[in-house]
Amino acid sequence: MTASAPIVTMIVPGRDIAAFATGALDSLRAQTETRWQAILVDDGSVDDTGAIFADAAESDPRFRIIRNPEPQGLGAARNAGLALVDTPYLGFLDGDDELAPAALERLTGALARSGSDFAAAAYVRTRSDGERYVPGRIQPWVAAATSPERVGTTILEHPHASANIVAWSKVSRTGFWDDLRFPEHVAYEDQIVAQLMYTRARAFDTIPDPLVRWRMRADGSSITQGKAKLTVLRDYLAALRGGIRVLHDAGAAGAVTARLELILAMDMPPLHLIAAEHPDPAYAAEVASFVEELQALPEFAAARPDPTLAAALAW
Repeated sequence: MTASAPIVTMIVPGRDIAAFATGALDSLRAQTETRWQAILVDDGSVDDTGAIFADAAESDPRFRIIRNPEPQGLGAARNAGLALVDTPYLGFLDGDDELAPAALERLTGALARSGSDFAAAAYVRTRSDGERYVPGRIQPWVAAATSPERVGTTILEHPHASANIVAWSKVSRTGFWDDLRFPEHVAYEDQIVAQLMYTRARAFDTIPDPLVRWRMRADGSSITQGKAKLTVLRDYLAALRGGIRVLHDAGAAGAVTARLELILAMDMPPLHLIAAEHPDPAYAAEVASFVEELQALPEFAAARPDPTLAAALAW
């Protein structure tokens, strides 16, 4: 491997994100660690996303593009990119988010020093103020997952790491993904995969600094902003169930308790509010059934949710 050969591949999926794609690609171009390559997956876009990706690939050989004629979903798009990775490390960047300039340097550098299977960093959300997207503060559950800096920890030693359930705040050794793929044709595909990462890793590192800016779209069009839809709710609850099951089956009782505390404090209050006004009674029934499942878990009695966390949803 030469000094300039890429060491990390970033998989960048996107569908109809032309308004944001240039920002995501510029954040890659601005990296202090320049030994990267990116697989851009245009997942059946009908706007200019494909053209933006194609222009990037034409002007910079570090970019390559995959086109899905019809939308396959985020999980399938990421899996298509995974099949093409040929570098020691890999990571993910959604096409409407952005990396901090030192993100790849910090994440790959941590792995080079530690020998861990993956490194997970803090992140912040960005929201529109009407003119531009403004980053918020590190949320308390993100800080609990990533701060202080840890080298070579495990989910048994650090159960609160389980709160960092997103794919795009992590860089992994490529071999770690040999038998790991995202579920396809569902929403919230990150959650089960994240818990599998934590429970399968020999060790992982945490970085407390915010290395990713996660965009909350002003038009409310992102998947995470659509929980009032019954189909999205069902995928959401299935992801929560699946993540808890992975932790439970691995014997990570502390991480199950940590997840329950966060779900009860953060996820359930807005779902209860939606259920109270939802025109379809099936919505409230799904939420009530899920709560009963949580209450039946042996770790439920130990859970002590912090009611002040719900206020953090404002930022």
